[in-house]
Amino acid sequence: MFFGLDWEKFLLILVVAALLVGPERLPRYAEALARLTMRVREWLQGAKTRVKEEMGEEFDDVEWRKLDPRQYDPRRIIRDALLEDAPVPTVKAVSAGAAIAATAPARPVSEVTGDVPFDSEAT
Repeated sequence: MFFGLDWEKFLLILVVAALLVGPERLPRYAEALARLTMRVREWLQGAKTRVKEEMGEEFDDVEWRKLDPRQYDPRRIIRDALLEDAPVPTVKAVSAGAAIAATAPARPVSEVTGDVPFDSEAT
């Protein structure tokens, strides 16, 4: 719903608020909430009308669903932007051992099997 609340939690909060406010003040608060809701609805309708007037005929041509920020995936946007410039060649995956062996210089076997240096003060 909103603020990460589901209907059961929202209903529980309303019941607790009604108990805290009390039966004497509850009608006044409900009336104030209804007035606030009507003002917000009128304000939103006025804003929509004002935007329509300022944009003119173009307002009906806009595809509002395409402008919804929730539909954007940053990975897709970056991939599409990179692919627009030039095609990217595919790279064959190589195992880590083969990549290290291909790039490491050849060393003599005696150097590999020699004693490992040890520093007793380092630990």
